[in-house]
Amino acid sequence: MYSFRTYDLAVNFYELCEKIKVRGPLRDQLTRASSSIALNLKEGSAQPTFKNRIRFYFIALGSLREVQAIIDLKKLDTLRLPADMLGAHLFRLCHQKQPH
Repeated sequence: MYSFRTYDLAVNFYELCEKIKVRGPLRDQLTRASSSIALNLKEGSAQPTFKNRIRFYFIALGSLREVQAIIDLKKLDTLRLPADMLGAHLFRLCHQKQPH
């Protein structure tokens, strides 16, 4: 089995988000958006074409940006560094050059 570091980071990030105490509608949004990162990475990695893989990776990046907005709104400072680290990995995946 191969290692997909960004996916592993996304799973760990989801677990961190699950431990954070947030009330109201943003609780559900935090759970859905953080799980969407890992789900789209995994689904994207199974796509047969480079273009389709990148599309899913961009969706994962968009979900991370949604979580980062929740981090800002709720002042969830303990999630900032892990979110930034995951964001750097996602950005790199999204902007990789197509192999020839």
